[in-house]
Amino acid sequence: MPDGVIGFEASGTISAEDYRDAVLPALTEAATGGEVRFLLVVDDFYGMTGGAVREDLEVRVEHLRSWKRIALVTDIEWMTHLTAMSGWMTPGETRTFPSARRAEATAWAAG
Repeated sequence: MPDGVIGFEASGTISAEDYRDAVLPALTEAATGGEVRFLLVVDDFYGMTGGAVREDLEVRVEHLRSWKRIALVTDIEWMTHLTAMSGWMTPGETRTFPSARRAEATAWAAG
């Protein structure tokens, strides 16, 4: 990942433990530094546990002003549509990219 960008690949079901152990430390460090630029690559996704959803909402609110860009890379159509419909509720700018444009998504998140 370019400097200043946090990147993750998600697959299957995301649990609260996954979120707390992997995502939360990186997000907290980035927010402390001033800006959160986030890249998420999703190949297959079966959802988030209730605890993971709670963790996600808490970190978004806690660092509300730090979110700058979120790039979602996926070929899962419903995720692209859901992001387009609810992106206005997400802090910072949000864009989706197909898997074939992963490099473009990374550059956009860093920009």
